[in-house]
Amino acid sequence: MSSDSPAPPDAVLLREARVEDAERLTRLFLDSRAAAMPYLARVHSDEATLGWMTHVVLPGTDVWVAELRESGGAARPVGFVSLDGEELEHLYLRPDMRRRGIGTLLLAKARERSPQGLALHAFQRNADARAFYERHGFTAVAFDDGSRNEENEPDVRYRWSPSD
Repeated sequence: MSSDSPAPPDAVLLREARVEDAERLTRLFLDSRAAAMPYLARVHSDEATLGWMTHVVLPGTDVWVAELRESGGAARPVGFVSLDGEELEHLYLRPDMRRRGIGTLLLAKARERSPQGLALHAFQRNADARAFYERHGFTAVAFDDGSRNEENEPDVRYRWSPSD
């Protein structure tokens, strides 16, 4: 499948993440951040990021993986979402899988898992992510100077509730 053709909706499946997904999700996370936010400081090595994914994200949050089923039946992860209660911790897509509805599928899963509402932080300069969340009914509720995150990058707090 070429990177400019949309993924057929029935070819993308969501499943709960497993510990053996750690390496592929770490690579996806790193590649996505590098492509979408090249200005962002890298504060951890790839190895440390893998350790964080393995020992913090996967066992400590509710993680769902979007997989693209290919013609031979093989599946490859193309995105993931991580929730900690009502906090949407992470939603990342492979850079070549953006604007195909996969982020919307992952966000729908997050809303299903946390029907009372969701909150998240996005970097202020990440205009694409901010537009995505605003398009899906999230409202900016606070702006920060970057002192609350490791990257020291100004961010914005978003909230969504089903009554919005």
